[in-house]
Amino acid sequence: QEQLVESGGGLVQPGGSLRLSCTASGFSLDYYNIGWFRQAPGKEREGISCISHSGRNTNYADSVKGRFTISRDNAKNTVFLQMTSLKPEDDGVYYCAAVEGDYYSDYLDRDYEYTHWGQGTQVTVSS
Repeated sequence: QEQLVESGGGLVQPGGSLRLSCTASGFSLDYYNIGWFRQAPGKEREGISCISHSGRNTNYADSVKGRFTISRDNAKNTVFLQMTSLKPEDDGVYYCAAVEGDYYSDYLDRDYEYTHWGQGTQVTVSS
């Protein structure tokens, strides 16, 4: 069974850091572009970062640029999202998703194209 599993969420104080992981099982991420999305209560899901299958291309939403870093380790079949300087508005359930093929810089806006989704991990930023 092909699955994506997120981990690393939790409760953190404003200004703190978390590193989320997205690990695939049942398939290889080598040819998949990966996106991170988040959904806060009462809000639409938004794309926050994506990375090409090679790792050479990345994109970020303006709201997280300079604070979040996406990376991948294909040998571990895992993609990471390092989040720093966290703010209360970063609260939400964070999902990773995978789409095979060519990379497009606007993949943050094309969540409908992703074929594999994880179950999400909760991030809460609060003092």
